[in-house]
Amino acid sequence: MANVAQVWTGKIFSEGWIDGSGEAYDVIAPGSGTLLDRVGAASVDDLDRAVTSAAAAQRAWGSQPYAARAAVMLKAAQILEADPERLAKYIVAEGGAGAGKAAFEVGLVVSELQEAAAVASHPYGELLRPVKSRTSIARRVPIGVVGVISPFNFPAILAMRSVAPALALGHAVILKPDPRTPIAGGFALAAVLEEAGLPSGVLHVLPGGGDLGAALVAHPGVPCISFTGSTAAGRRIGEAAGPLLQRVHLELGGNNAMLVLPDADPIAAASVGAWGSFLHQGQICMTTGRPLVHRSIADQYIAALTEKASGIPVGDPVEGAPLGPIIDERQRDRVHGLVEAAVRAGATVATGGEYDGLYYRPTVLTGLAADNPAWVEEIFGPVAPVMVYDDLDEAIDLINASEYGLSVSIITPNAYRGYELADRIHSGAIHINDATVDDEAVIPFGGLKASGVGGRFGGPHASLETFTETQWITLQGDVERYPF
Repeated sequence: MANVAQVWTGKIFSEGWIDGSGEAYDVIAPGSGTLLDRVGAASVDDLDRAVTSAAAAQRAWGSQPYAARAAVMLKAAQILEADPERLAKYIVAEGGAGAGKAAFEVGLVVSELQEAAAVASHPYGELLRPVKSRTSIARRVPIGVVGVISPFNFPAILAMRSVAPALALGHAVILKPDPRTPIAGGFALAAVLEEAGLPSGVLHVLPGGGDLGAALVAHPGVPCISFTGSTAAGRRIGEAAGPLLQRVHLELGGNNAMLVLPDADPIAAASVGAWGSFLHQGQICMTTGRPLVHRSIADQYIAALTEKASGIPVGDPVEGAPLGPIIDERQRDRVHGLVEAAVRAGATVATGGEYDGLYYRPTVLTGLAADNPAWVEEIFGPVAPVMVYDDLDEAIDLINASEYGLSVSIITPNAYRGYELADRIHSGAIHINDATVDDEAVIPFGGLKASGVGGRFGGPHASLETFTETQWITLQGDVERYPF
């Protein structure tokens, strides 16, 4: 990918493309180690100025007719539909994603923009039955300035699913993308929205490290924080926001189970499992991290999964490889450390467990106990630790024992049996005969337990609930008379 200067080269986005007062840094492609671009970074002073600017811009933007805000969202969607490669190429090169994953992600971004346009026209209040002669209304109103902190793994969609509905509903947004993916997760999105006619000051994109994120969370001018990332970071954000009484929406980690019932086709189930465990090198909050397979078909399942894992090409996604690199050395070392810890605890490596640079081979582990670290912890890498079970009640207990509750899949030819089992499983999403990795712009996505708190993302009802507050208004013709 040619290193050509862009509007964001050396800049941040804050009332246009300007120099940040933080230290500019190089954006490196994890697949090849080559320089993609040099971008600006924001300081806390930049953040203060952005909050002031956003608050002023929000008043004008929020007073616009909903159709005007919706038109910007629809125009941005049209721009990306006409030229998806302007975003997809950065998802591939900067984030290490395969071309298929990048195309899927751009499609989700387009859908999110379109759905956000629809949210802007959605009924946003209700007429209440009053106890005396007057009109009583409850309506949803903008919060003001929304801070969005997004991760590296699906950088564009995990930013846009907060940015788009927040903008459409009349907010201003300050977006802090992951510093490893500032282009796909921030600048490329800002460029599209700017081209679509978004007014100056309504969106600010401020790359920076953890200190900037902490300042954003603690800023008194940002009453709402929307965060997607690890559970550990989410806990820190919750602790920091609590004393400020901010609205905080946290979409966090997951250690997602796939329950394969004894009547399932083990070969078909292995295909679902491979996709769920290895897509984007397992760097997805919905990754299948805990396959549970009935003993009667476990050998067939493991053999099929091992064959698939061994045959998936791994390499630079810019060159067309379906599986690319782990995002950086720190994350690669964490993945490999958990695999080594799993082996020390008694697991066997059926395939994989090796890496070359940042390229980690798809790995299948067997022979795990319920306390094995590869089973208990979210690995966030291309590792499938297969657990064999005999009793269905035991399997459901194992699923529910996790601190996480994001996504679960159940594989069985008896879909209604799977639906019945869903009543016993504590998870924000349950997919019968599909992978744990699944998302649509119209669904209220979110997790239970340590996988999330504070709101859902997607669809008109969830977006209104997450990004607006309730306001009660009463109207009566005569001034009320009181005894004093």
